[in-house]
Amino acid sequence: MPTNPAFRNIYGELDHTPDELSVPASALAVGAHPDDIEFGAGGTLAKWTAAGCSVTMLIVTDGSKGSWDPAVDPSELARRRVDEQAAAAAVLGAGDVRHLDYPDGELEYTMALREIMCRQVREVRPEVVISHDPWRRYQLHPDHRATGWAIIDGVIAARDHLFFPEQGLEAHRPNAVLLWSADEADHIEDITAQFDIKIEALLCHSSQGTTTMGGAEQAEDRREAFVARMRRWAEEQGRPAGLSLAESFKRITP
Repeated sequence: MPTNPAFRNIYGELDHTPDELSVPASALAVGAHPDDIEFGAGGTLAKWTAAGCSVTMLIVTDGSKGSWDPAVDPSELARRRVDEQAAAAAVLGAGDVRHLDYPDGELEYTMALREIMCRQVREVRPEVVISHDPWRRYQLHPDHRATGWAIIDGVIAARDHLFFPEQGLEAHRPNAVLLWSADEADHIEDITAQFDIKIEALLCHSSQGTTTMGGAEQAEDRREAFVARMRRWAEEQGRPAGLSLAESFKRITP
């Protein structure tokens, strides 16, 4: 943040260094599609669940457009992706998986979506929320952008009781929001011990092997190339903190 007082944020909560983030008792991870959470935070969630954290995974769209096969049946693909997500959640140790089933690629930010996100936060009552960074420059996929904005605004609504009182749910303020794929990451989680678990969870999404994993499901050499690519990415994220393998996030105090 600039040191010139003229450029300082007027809100005090943004003008201090937050306490170190310990393993939360509960976390809500929100992904636009099945497999987004595993890419962005799979290692972190595996580490947390192993330490006793209760993790809920919320998938916003049905993933029905996640294929380059012209013969694919979108309805069947959506059903398959629900099963893949359940398998990946089991690998990570997440005990609660929720699907909103919006059509893939057609997600729009609306007040109705904000209300749904608010409800999820109030129901789950997580200490930490993890999701897409909607501020990321050149974030191409519209579902990623819409999901990021909706959960950020849903967190704000969830903390203040005058938003959506018709829900009949008690307000809830998470301790932190972590956003993956951030341009300006300032929180890093060591996943050296969880990297293989992250890969195992990602490979549960076999329908996405061609579209996002370079054909990792087709041959051993392609799987090795995918693992090597993910390892390089984890090395890059860990380098600023002197860690071998990591996931990095932008941390926000709601």
